[in-house]
Amino acid sequence: MLIARPSGCRGATSAINKAVEIRVKVIPKSAKTELAGQLPDGTWKIKVAAAPEKGKANRALREFLAKHFGLGVSRVQIVSGETSPIKRIRIL
Repeated sequence: MLIARPSGCRGATSAINKAVEIRVKVIPKSAKTELAGQLPDGTWKIKVAAAPEKGKANRALREFLAKHFGLGVSRVQIVSGETSPIKRIRIL
């Protein structure tokens, strides 16, 4: 499933200046890293193969989203939820 770059403010997505913020639920230690759909509130579900230890799952999430949007990893920031499965991500 491919979700295009969000536009405007809707559900779990909001535009701030020229950045976009999305809410993500991360499912670590999955068979592969992939977009697994959306929750009813618009939160993206993303499975990551990495374990949630020493920032490995967060790093895998940032790399996946950067590749998905065709951006550098430095343009994908975890705004909140570093140690939680629910995260707010800013894409610059």
